[in-house]
Amino acid sequence: MLSVNASDLTTQKIHQYLLGAIGPRPIAFASTIDKNGNRNLSPFSFFNVFSAAPPILIFSPARSGKTGQTKNTFDNVKEVPEVVINVVNYDIVQQMSLSSSPYAKDVDEFIKAGLTPIKSDLVKPFRVKESPVQFECKVNQIIELGQNGGAGNLIICEVLRIHIKEELLDENGLIDQKKIDLVSRMGGNWYCRADENSMFEIAKPLTTIGIGIDQIPEHIKKNKFFSGNDLALLASVEALPIQEEINNYSKNTVDIYTEAKKLIEKGEIINAWKILLG
Repeated sequence: MLSVNASDLTTQKIHQYLLGAIGPRPIAFASTIDKNGNRNLSPFSFFNVFSAAPPILIFSPARSGKTGQTKNTFDNVKEVPEVVINVVNYDIVQQMSLSSSPYAKDVDEFIKAGLTPIKSDLVKPFRVKESPVQFECKVNQIIELGQNGGAGNLIICEVLRIHIKEELLDENGLIDQKKIDLVSRMGGNWYCRADENSMFEIAKPLTTIGIGIDQIPEHIKKNKFFSGNDLALLASVEALPIQEEINNYSKNTVDIYTEAKKLIEKGEIINAWKILLG
């Protein structure tokens, strides 16, 4: 394993390591406006949600790694502390990328990227009509992390109003993850698309307490046939099957590990235990 001290790396190298390892990252397509009313639209992948009560989003328009200069977005929110964070899906990913070109301050990225500005209800910056979800926000705080090139600037935003395209909602009125078609940033020029082929579900253990991997018998835990994911699934049950259940389970194999592996892959965790303990 390569091990290096961050202090020994150039800003460019550590930036590449950070972006290559920490991802996929959601994209804040930030719409801002300066004190003269000039629009700006720019994407940032140093971004996430950090609170629901109050609803807080944070993104970071970092200083240029080459010149140390601040981005127009950063300058704008200092003049007008409001922003619309537009969500990026696959339909607008190329337009989003185009808008990230280093246009001059007086150039309107809405026009350059061919996106439609629509007035917000509560804040001055415009929303991106084509975006599937738009968050109107006020800027609560700006934290400058440094003055050198590559230094981030945390823009702490409180969501005031949310706009969601209704065709994305499921029968419960929630956003259908298969319909929104989100994209995210990886390292270099790479992006990731969250479609049905790349998404998978894992039930959250919010109301259950699994037995834990430490409770798995050694002959199973140390068997190289099972991956860490396999063991975690076995360890997610709240209790092992009782002996009567084990005895009554039909076993048609002498290779218990292969059969248990198949059952784990099908999500039949209790039956996998019955094979392994039989």
